[in-house]
Amino acid sequence: MKTAKLVIGIVSMVLFVLICFQSCAAGVGNILEDNGEVSGTAGLLLAFCMLIAGIVGVCTRKSKSGGIAAGVFYLVGGLLGILNYGSFSDLAVWSVLCFIFGIVFILGSLKMKKPENKAE
Repeated sequence: MKTAKLVIGIVSMVLFVLICFQSCAAGVGNILEDNGEVSGTAGLLLAFCMLIAGIVGVCTRKSKSGGIAAGVFYLVGGLLGILNYGSFSDLAVWSVLCFIFGIVFILGSLKMKKPENKAE
């Protein structure tokens, strides 16, 4: 599970750049259309949640509490995205991906074995 957490964390950091560019473009489109949507801003918030969760997940992949914290960041980002996706329909895809990553991190952390005490 440690390897999966490492891979998901690195993928999240790479996706941060892509989601930021898409969100900026969606935000500019929302401003030009003057439609009152906030999908661009929600996309930026989701991207930053993914970045934070990815960094926390990579740095604390051997820790139970760090994995849960990263999972919570993924779930918060997914919730922000799914509630505000509007005309930026890719945000729904990124939100579902965040939910999947969050579930993997939380379940992986809950299934971690306690380290054995070798003080004999």
